[in-house]
Amino acid sequence: MMIIMKAGATPQEVEAVIAQIKSMGLAVHLSQGVEATIIGAIGETHAIPIERFEGLDGVELVQRITQPYKLASRQFHPEDSVIPLSNFAVGGNEIAIIAGPCSVESRSQIIETAIAVKEAGASALRGGVFKPRTSPYAFQGLGEEGLELLAEAREKTGLPIVVEIMSQVQLDLMLKYVDVFQVGARNMQNFNLLRAIGETRTAVLLKRGLSATIEELLMSAEYILAGGNTRVMLCERGIRTFETSTRNTTDINAIPVLKNLTHLPVILDPSHSTGHADYVAAIARAGIAAGADGLIIEVHPDPAKAVSDGKQSLRPEKFAQMVHQAGQIAQIMGRRLASTQGSAQPLKQGWA
Repeated sequence: MMIIMKAGATPQEVEAVIAQIKSMGLAVHLSQGVEATIIGAIGETHAIPIERFEGLDGVELVQRITQPYKLASRQFHPEDSVIPLSNFAVGGNEIAIIAGPCSVESRSQIIETAIAVKEAGASALRGGVFKPRTSPYAFQGLGEEGLELLAEAREKTGLPIVVEIMSQVQLDLMLKYVDVFQVGARNMQNFNLLRAIGETRTAVLLKRGLSATIEELLMSAEYILAGGNTRVMLCERGIRTFETSTRNTTDINAIPVLKNLTHLPVILDPSHSTGHADYVAAIARAGIAAGADGLIIEVHPDPAKAVSDGKQSLRPEKFAQMVHQAGQIAQIMGRRLASTQGSAQPLKQGWA
């Protein structure tokens, strides 16, 4: 249920509505925007008549939220959410570019990549350190050593780091290092993990599952939001279809659909959605044109030697070309690429 307050509602009137909601055993979510204050009554509200709130002082309108995802709904939060990260934000007029290798392999590899993507225009650094693979014999990641290397790369470049979390048991360790939790496609409906992340205030990049519907993605986001963590970004990374020409099928439709249904920022992952480095730039351009708030791209200094996902990884020079093209599309759309220039120590090529 959504209670919209009058423009001149006093803090005391807002508190009175909140007290009434709590007295009914419901949770409260307060959204104070530029134009309106909206109070969400979260829980089993279907049996509660809206008249219980309509007569309260300062209340303008009471509405039921029709979608099963309440907090993620644009009906509840009409304005776009903006997620601050370091010296830029995701979800506003700027478009974020997150880039880095699938896996952190060594100090020289991650530092070299971080410097390269920073200079090409990336606004954040990605890198996997816990890598459970389809085969139990494949490279499984460096664990905490990888987190330490990412933290070193962040110190050198100023780029916030985005790291996939696989399990609740990793939460305390990763809170010491990461700026953004990435929840991968396989864990999109790991509800215990989502609840645990919801209790933190660390930003989250939630990837759509291989065969998940858009509603299922939004319901997963709702788990995080319901825990009090409002810093949620959604990621379209391709879905599984009958087509085998690409690794997955890019659901470009999902971008405008999500932008219509939810206030949460939407990121596109053209690396996983295509599985081929040759196609990444084209789909990245399409994503920006479709309204995506950012891109997450796999970049490796030598893809042929990458321990994972080399086939879909861009070389730094190809990544730089892609960023330039993305910037041109953004300009046409009346937007611009996010920039973190000047947010770190001076870069020194080849320092590693």
